[in-house]
Amino acid sequence: MVKIGITGGIGMGKSTAGSSLSARGIPVVDTDGLAREESRVGSEGFLEIVEAFGPEILSFDGAIDRKRLADRVFSDVADRQRLESILHPRIARRWRDEIRRYEREGESKVVVLIPLLFERQYESEFTCVLTIACTPATQRRRLLDRGWSQTQIDARNAAQLPVSVKMERARFVVWTEGGLSSHEAQLDRILQCLPAT
Repeated sequence: MVKIGITGGIGMGKSTAGSSLSARGIPVVDTDGLAREESRVGSEGFLEIVEAFGPEILSFDGAIDRKRLADRVFSDVADRQRLESILHPRIARRWRDEIRRYEREGESKVVVLIPLLFERQYESEFTCVLTIACTPATQRRRLLDRGWSQTQIDARNAAQLPVSVKMERARFVVWTEGGLSSHEAQLDRILQCLPAT
């Protein structure tokens, strides 16, 4: 089975790539979704996070306030490492389980979206890695349009490898400065380059 890892900077188009590949019938595992599941109310991850960071990270309904937690961990390296030590092993176990499940089911390809793929040194587990990228100016505009502050953008970028490094280390790069049709065409060409199974 061809295992495709997708990474890239925040706001650069990873989710769009995942949606496009899913529409082609390729199973897609989104680790951001797994992170939400692993921190849902009552889960082991949830209990560990609340124990580590206190009830002040909870919203009025008792769930984790993701923005409040993010603002905290992306302003303190030790806090971010503490959160990652709770969630990342659980998330990695889940996406590895998903890959094995799709392999048993006879799928020819599977895609996993992992923002910190290179940072966590997962590249050897994939047939190839795609980095989804755009210019810093476009990234900034997209995130500001989503309601992010410049401080939040800078903190998230500082917590990851520069996208230029991710581009260098990936087998393929999808450049998302153009419209969706350009994005789709690049993905089509990449799929044609992958080994048949």
